Amino acid sequence: MSERINSFRDLKVYAEACCLDLEVFRLSKAFPKEELYSLTDQVRRSSRSIGANLAEAWAKRRYPAHFVSKLTDSDGELQETRHWLGRAQAYGYLTPGQMTALEKQCDQIGGKLGRMIQNPEGFV
Repeated sequence: MSERINSFRDLKVYAEACCLDLEVFRLSKAFPKEELYSLTDQVRRSSRSIGANLAEAWAKRRYPAHFVSKLTDSDGELQETRHWLGRAQAYGYLTPGQMTALEKQCDQIGGKLGRMIQNPEGFV
């Protein structure tokens, strides 16, 4: 790694997860009110949990197995977010262009998480 990482806030994947979270929040404001306690709440919760699990993983990095476990939780939240975004598109709440942009963000985050899971030693 070329740059020193002193905090989870220094991780590029954390910054990208926060950007996804903000975009999900912004777009979900337009979802119908009847979706507030189902789809809207679920997609917001799962997208917020990606970064939260990264922060927890960083705190556990001295313990490689626990670090990887929390990274895996983060990836699980990413996959849940993908599910809810897919449902939102199917219901007509997201345009194909919005969905393409969100999928690209998810792909980038997923790739970084996958590399961290495969090579935790670089962070421990």
